[in-house]
Amino acid sequence: MARHIYACPLRWSDMDAFGHVNNVVFLRYLEEARIDFMFTQAAEAGAGEFAGGSVVARHEIDYRRPLVHRPEPVTVETRVTRIGGASLTVAYEIKDTAADGTETVYVQASTVVVPYDLAEGRPRRISPVEREFLSRFMDEEVVAV
Repeated sequence: MARHIYACPLRWSDMDAFGHVNNVVFLRYLEEARIDFMFTQAAEAGAGEFAGGSVVARHEIDYRRPLVHRPEPVTVETRVTRIGGASLTVAYEIKDTAADGTETVYVQASTVVVPYDLAEGRPRRISPVEREFLSRFMDEEVVAV
C-alpha cells in the first residue's frame, strides 16, 4: 500500500510555554498533509475535484510523545482507511525515522472527510476518479464500502 509522505516544517510559533509543540498545532500539521494529499497530489493524478470543497466531520488524535522545535521537518505519513459513498477516513502518523530505521511516533490520528459541493451547500458523493485515486492509498486489510 502506498502512503502519502509530507515533510512538515516546524515553526517557532508552534511551541507552547512548556517547550514543545502545542497540542492544537498538530491539527494544523494534519491539515497541511491532507491538503497536499487531497488537493495537490489528487489534482496531479487527475482527481482534482476535492479542491472544489470538502469538510472535516471528525478528528481523533492520540498524542504519543512530546515534539520539540528543531530546524528539520517532521514526517506526516497519510493513508486511507475507509472509503464510503460520501465520506472517507484518512489516518496519519506524525513521526521521525532515524537512519537505522528506528521510528519515533509523536501522534497517531484520523479524520473523517466529507466531499462538499460549495455551490449547492451540501455533501456530495465521491466520484469514481476520486475513489480510484484514494484506493491507491488504502490499507490492504480494510475493504472499501
